Amino acid sequence: MGVYEGVVVGLDNGGTANNATVLDAAGNFLVDRLVEVPSRVLEGPDVAVEALVESLELVLKLTGIPRDLVRGVGLDTPGPASANGVISSKGATNFNQPAWRGYDFRTALESRLAIPVVYNNDGNAAALYAHFAQFGDTAAEHSSVAAIVGTGLGGGVIEAGRIVKGAAGQGGELGHIQISMDGLLGDEQPMPRCNCGLYGDVESVASLTGIVNNLLPHWLARYPDHELHGADSVAKAAKLVRGYGERRDPLGLRIFEQQAIALGRLFTIAANFTDPSAYFVGGGVVEAAPEFRDWFLATVRANTSLRAEQEEVAIFSLVPDLDMAGARGAAVAARETLLT
Repeated sequence: MGVYEGVVVGLDNGGTANNATVLDAAGNFLVDRLVEVPSRVLEGPDVAVEALVESLELVLKLTGIPRDLVRGVGLDTPGPASANGVISSKGATNFNQPAWRGYDFRTALESRLAIPVVYNNDGNAAALYAHFAQFGDTAAEHSSVAAIVGTGLGGGVIEAGRIVKGAAGQGGELGHIQISMDGLLGDEQPMPRCNCGLYGDVESVASLTGIVNNLLPHWLARYPDHELHGADSVAKAAKLVRGYGERRDPLGLRIFEQQAIALGRLFTIAANFTDPSAYFVGGGVVEAAPEFRDWFLATVRANTSLRAEQEEVAIFSLVPDLDMAGARGAAVAARETLLT
């Protein structure tokens, strides 16, 4: 393996599993599939750090890369956390034990491995990977914005090939940007409320939580004979909505149309704020049937207001390799910091 001048390892830390990848100095990923081990975050920080070490050792074994060629590690975790990987003083969904509050995750892993660790939150990491996958060697010449629809709305802003983190690490928190609901909401549809307390932000519509709390209750009331009334709970019904959308079910389409409109209005703000080269959409819709995801992306684009000059150059695309995007983006960030 002496052909490699050095590599970085990308570690994507999740609520149930860690995924790992290896990136060489030339920008080649040496792993083309998920390499997972249990993340064990619910067992506390010490156990979780050891699980990440196990993840690193496993991916090195699979690729045949010796440990002494690893120049650093890219780590991503869900937020909220600081720009340097300190978990919020209030904890987080995946980090709900008292020991996690204010825990310096990046430094702990760096001390354990005795090699540099570069930190990003998972949305920023996925956004960075989408950017580099799209632009390759010209990534530094472009900017992009990515919105990733999951339990909440994550994503990131990339400027000149670099993640915009912000002073407190809250850059790219796209879900909590408030948008106009005029023409988006149906007749007598209540103003959607986000778990953060805001009304009418993007996450209150474009997220699984938004479907559960705001969209599905409204639309079920307008379709009293719909099959989803038979689900055990609204939360369980919400997880089935995408399948109905793929089958062109009217209720499912109305919900996803509202989400696409919300993302289009978010991208309109981005167009007037940073004028990015590309707009990426990620989340469960990426894993949907091709016809449905093409319709969804086209609806996002149709609801993004661009000037004629922007229309000529703007790229709209899906985040590729979504299940590996976090680890790959974390690796890209480490390579850009440590190997270039």
